[in-house]
Amino acid sequence: MSNDSFGLLGIEEPFCRALAERDITAPTPIQHQAIPPLLEGQDLIGLAQTGTGKTAAFGLPMLQRLNGQRGKPAPKRPRALVLAPTRELATQIQESLEGFAEHVRLSSTVIFGGVGPTPQIQAMRKGVDVLVATPGRLLDLMGQQHIDLSEVMILVLDEADRLLDMGFIRDVRRIVQATPKQRQTLLFSATMPSAVAELAAEVLEDPLRVDVSPRQVTVRDIEQRVFHMEKADKRARLTELLKRSEVRRAIVFTRTKHGADRVARHLDKAGIGARAIHGGKGQGARQKALAALADGEAWVLVATDIAARGIHIDGITHVINFDLPNEPESYVHRIGRTGRAGAAGVAWSLAEPTESGYLRDIEKLIGFRIQADGEPPPQADPPQKVSDSAPKKRRRRRRRPA
Repeated sequence: MSNDSFGLLGIEEPFCRALAERDITAPTPIQHQAIPPLLEGQDLIGLAQTGTGKTAAFGLPMLQRLNGQRGKPAPKRPRALVLAPTRELATQIQESLEGFAEHVRLSSTVIFGGVGPTPQIQAMRKGVDVLVATPGRLLDLMGQQHIDLSEVMILVLDEADRLLDMGFIRDVRRIVQATPKQRQTLLFSATMPSAVAELAAEVLEDPLRVDVSPRQVTVRDIEQRVFHMEKADKRARLTELLKRSEVRRAIVFTRTKHGADRVARHLDKAGIGARAIHGGKGQGARQKALAALADGEAWVLVATDIAARGIHIDGITHVINFDLPNEPESYVHRIGRTGRAGAAGVAWSLAEPTESGYLRDIEKLIGFRIQADGEPPPQADPPQKVSDSAPKKRRRRRRRPA
């Protein structure tokens, strides 16, 4: 079995076969635009969120180029490096790459903090083609001379805006400096703030820009509502909303990790299966939380922005902003977790008076006012003005068809 759609983009048969076996049948927009130039070795800036297929967009050309290299990778010296901001995203990337490379002899591994380094060190000693890593642990192992980036041919910076938001800018620069100047570099980001643009200018050479970031129409396709209330009433209202029959699987966003823990405990006491996930949780605890959601043991994930970024969870019917984000772009990222794959999506926000400024910034970004609870839904089209010469009485007396 093969996949002709990807074959037309230049992807070779072993990789097309792996895609077909995973029911990946048609390229997404970012894959369609990015794969051909990446196969030619061009640098690229990709504006895309998680869920757009960007892992395959950079992973397939990267693996195909590496598959054309002779010999085995040297111990401790990966041929390609993918840098990711979180352990969860790094793990998902490595699992995807491993699946794409099922029918070729390419090796990959993932390294991150929060777990013992010994298995990671042993994997690097054997030599790997692709290393997927978070910055902190990567620098630690580089400092101990367990990893040497002098033979990296392809460098991918994934979720660059989050790498910078999490304070990794200096780490990223140190890692980039440890790679050869002659390399292919790819940078993917959901947003392009000035700091990311400056980083891109530093590390990429004449890059192609591919933009599949969400447009306003995508945001409008999600049913959105804001509930105005005092801070003290938020937990009770959240419980009431989550007990509605239409809520089958939800992500609740909080601004802080302590807030996530408090909300999850409150929901658990109220009889709602909830798990918290944030930067203060160890890797084991994070994986257990995601497994509980996948197995149906829990149906609500309470998360911070940093922890939730890069996590793909199917079947999210509702996103609830327990705290409005102080960055309007984060609102778009959050609500994009629902309404995927053609399904309807719903986003609710609990807004206390002190968050009114955040709400105004969000509405300015998305270009329309979010409907408040209790308000009638907005009309699809504004009412047309009736001309003075129009037969007004006749219009009023028209009968509805039987």
